Amino acid sequence: MLQNLHNIPVKSNPRLNQSQQQQQQQHQHNVLDIPDDMIISSQPQIRRNRSSKKPNYSRLVKRLKHKFRLANVVLRKTDKSKVFHLGKLEDYRKRSKEYMTKTNAYQCLGTHDPLPDLIQRTNQYLLHLRLAKWVTQKQYEILSINPNEVELAHLYYLPKAHKPGTPLRPIIAGLKHPTIKISKFLDDILRPLFNQMAIETNVTSGFELVKKLQEWSRTNIRQDTLLCTADVTDLYTMVPQVEGVLSLRKMLDHLKLKQVDGLKVETIIRLSRFVMQNNYFSYEDQFYHQIRGGAMGSPLTLTIANCYMFFYEREIVKQVNNSGGLYLRYIDDIFLAINWPVRHLMKQVDRWNQFDSNIHLSANISFKADCLDLHIENKDGHLFTSVYHKPAHEPYYLPFNSVHPFHMKKNIPFTMLLRAIRYCSTFEAYLNERESIRMALLLNKYPGDLIDEQFKNVLFKFDIHEILTVTNYALIRNRIIQSPIQEITPVDYGKTMFVHFTYCINMQTFPTKFHTLWNKYFGSSPINEITPVLGTRNVDNLQKRLTNTRQ
Repeated sequence: MLQNLHNIPVKSNPRLNQSQQQQQQQHQHNVLDIPDDMIISSQPQIRRNRSSKKPNYSRLVKRLKHKFRLANVVLRKTDKSKVFHLGKLEDYRKRSKEYMTKTNAYQCLGTHDPLPDLIQRTNQYLLHLRLAKWVTQKQYEILSINPNEVELAHLYYLPKAHKPGTPLRPIIAGLKHPTIKISKFLDDILRPLFNQMAIETNVTSGFELVKKLQEWSRTNIRQDTLLCTADVTDLYTMVPQVEGVLSLRKMLDHLKLKQVDGLKVETIIRLSRFVMQNNYFSYEDQFYHQIRGGAMGSPLTLTIANCYMFFYEREIVKQVNNSGGLYLRYIDDIFLAINWPVRHLMKQVDRWNQFDSNIHLSANISFKADCLDLHIENKDGHLFTSVYHKPAHEPYYLPFNSVHPFHMKKNIPFTMLLRAIRYCSTFEAYLNERESIRMALLLNKYPGDLIDEQFKNVLFKFDIHEILTVTNYALIRNRIIQSPIQEITPVDYGKTMFVHFTYCINMQTFPTKFHTLWNKYFGSSPINEITPVLGTRNVDNLQKRLTNTRQ
């Protein structure tokens, strides 16, 4: 009976003599025979209890981190993609040392923590500007720092899995760095000025690249037109600090501005110089001072790098435009379309590399090019474009069963198909991309009805009520491309109240209930002039909990 109950087979023991085995067999024969359907097994019950028990993710994360430490393995999210990368800690240290030696941009301070001195110098510098009336009292209060709310930046690396050899991209995380307030304040007022100055040659997305390229190709593309992409090596690190700050002055002089938002040009230059010269961070229990370039993670660094490149490329742009070509740039990625022989273009790239010892261009010349997320081809004098997926691309998107607001999930198929229409120049390329999108979303548990509904909403948004076909695709695509983009309305922080909450399944109806209660109790109150805006914080997922950027 116990054998049937626990499903344990009986095997004869060779050590028992023959008489003992016969006695056992006789005993088994005399045991009451109970039908199998009347026996309640205990083992399935144990399995059910185990399966119903919720997994302890915190314990799982701790065990995984412990195993990573034992194996000297680093887990990182790859650069410009959503996949994980496992690398050896020794390789990261080796490549970090090689990068610091190559750029010669970092000075090791040993174990001496520069944070206390940096806090004191930052507040003293701001106080000096206030007493000299270089900044207003309001600006001084915005930029000054509380010693209890700041911490030193730290360096970590993101592996570029889409490039041969998997190079590393250095990131200096300094969201609470003592100079981050000044950096963001300056970037907010200077970046719009740069966008205004470089509107002809600067692009901020693949869509802008498509629009300008399509307009240029109508009259300029030929059968032998070359496409060239060039990458600026280590732009953020190689821009000299003094010359980078002076490029801001050049921009303000170019725009004939003497002050911006009440700040004099000299004040902007002084604050920018202070930010660039006070980039400190920690790495591997050591402290460093960046003595060349800007921190990749500081908002102002991007604007300074853009300004520096703008004045570097002036002669190149003039030369390309005089030849009827097209020159466009997105930060450190340059795109060229030119009607030159290959040898002449290669010689010109070599000549451009002599303009500035800090700027080195690595160029690829062909009749095909991949720039940003756009694939471009010159097919016998006809422009062909489609969506470009990097070699390390994975069909992973926000899973539909994840704990995120529904509007975030339904926007994914909408924006993906809108990009497909804008980028794909032929109906065949559009169909291929659309089916790839559908398969990827189905793999991520998106319902087919939701996908189809959002695909239809793309056309409805542009007041298009007909199905895309091979005959009308070009006309409808051009209509979508030429449609004006709705500008982002600036936020009036004086009349806007932000309320953030951690989103979970139980909080799905919270926004509706919040606005109902707000209108009920404050509808006729003067406080109703303030607009409440609800924002969500996501619960930490396994990726955030597993990838620790601090070594």
